Amino acid sequence: MAIAFERVHVDAHCIVAVKPSGLLSVVGRGEHGQDCLAARVQAEFADALVVHRLDMSTSGLMLFARGAAAQRTLSVAFAAREVHKRYVAVVHGRVAETQGEIDLPLLADWPNRPKQKVDRDAGKPSLTRWRVLAFDAARHATRLELEPVTGRAHQLRVHLRAIGHPILGDALYAPPEVMTQADRLLLHASSLRFAHPGNNEPIAVESAALF
Repeated sequence: MAIAFERVHVDAHCIVAVKPSGLLSVVGRGEHGQDCLAARVQAEFADALVVHRLDMSTSGLMLFARGAAAQRTLSVAFAAREVHKRYVAVVHGRVAETQGEIDLPLLADWPNRPKQKVDRDAGKPSLTRWRVLAFDAARHATRLELEPVTGRAHQLRVHLRAIGHPILGDALYAPPEVMTQADRLLLHASSLRFAHPGNNEPIAVESAALF
């Protein structure tokens, strides 16, 4: 029996679905790794193919192509940074400015896999734009809108930790007192804008964060 999933867009060329926090994007190892958003989507749409992924702990919008031709088109668009993504996060502390950029090169932290790290000598160029949405004084936390210009693994999580504002609930990068402030990683892929792979018309989809 197919497991239901939330969809925000379905047509003959692409599907946009919402991944819950804690669910894998694609099949992982072992019995527990078989349930993932890709498998749920493919159980209903056999031609659905993965174009990009979200971290297991991150919730939000994932785009799937229907068929190899659409997958090629969308994969090229991602590689050319023509797919525009926005995230919402809640981070520790008050972010002083109203908006800004984090331009710090990232590299895999091999002794501590799957972690990534800032490496100014060998890291790959990585750029995140951010904007303050609100400050919660009682929680001493700031709600941000994030735009990853590049798409490195764990980019948003590492960049925010690097500037002293780790994401609440981040079991990999936040100190214990910040990690335990939430029962999940407070990071949600909230917006996708891309050219439709069938007709090249602009398409935009949104998903509100549940935190």
